[in-house]
Amino acid sequence: MTEEPVTAKRLIVMLGAYFALLFAAIIGIGLLNPEVLPLMPLGGNDVLDIVGIESDKQTLLDRLDPAPTAAAVPTTAGQIGLLSLFLGFSLGGTILVMLPVTWTYAAIKREVGYPKSFVRSLLVLPICAATTVLLIQNNLALAFGLAAMVAAVRFRVALQEAIDGIFIFASICVGLAAGIGHLGIAAVMALVFCLTNAVLWKIEYGRNPVDDLKRAKKHAKLEVLSQSPDANSRFHETN
Repeated sequence: MTEEPVTAKRLIVMLGAYFALLFAAIIGIGLLNPEVLPLMPLGGNDVLDIVGIESDKQTLLDRLDPAPTAAAVPTTAGQIGLLSLFLGFSLGGTILVMLPVTWTYAAIKREVGYPKSFVRSLLVLPICAATTVLLIQNNLALAFGLAAMVAAVRFRVALQEAIDGIFIFASICVGLAAGIGHLGIAAVMALVFCLTNAVLWKIEYGRNPVDDLKRAKKHAKLEVLSQSPDANSRFHETN
């Protein structure tokens, strides 16, 4: 049984229905349980201020200062529960916002093909970005430490097309928005981003004969490969 390809029209309908349900769910939660809204990453509130936990903004030089500091207020179990709920809304919300983005990428890249791992990376990348922002908060030392670690690791990804980099950037934007508590803005951005890509795909904006020729050669090569049992088995062994 082969999977039915998603057309541009069907993709636009899917995106409209999904975002309508998503926004309706948020409004419904706000009407039924208004006390839950402050815990959702929609208004840009600091997570520690929401749950009433005093953040430790001391740097290394401050800790070396012999001047007495105020006694730390112990964190209660209720505050930890609220913090966990906020983190659940933030990280879970990134997945809900990124799902239609991955659908859009898979649909518009179906003809030319795409790595399965890349689509998965788009879905999980904002989780890492959101967690990083939540950890850094307003701590300048942590920000410099993160930059040093990223420079040491040196992620290298070979992108097939420029649009792949745009989708990666959109994924990072969603994660950053979730980390600073503005996931609502990220949801609106994802709606406009996905619909714009779907419309451009439908009207074949920027189409040129060179791309059509490359696509035809690739399809012809895949067709020959699929008709050859030996080549097909070697292809699956190498992948």
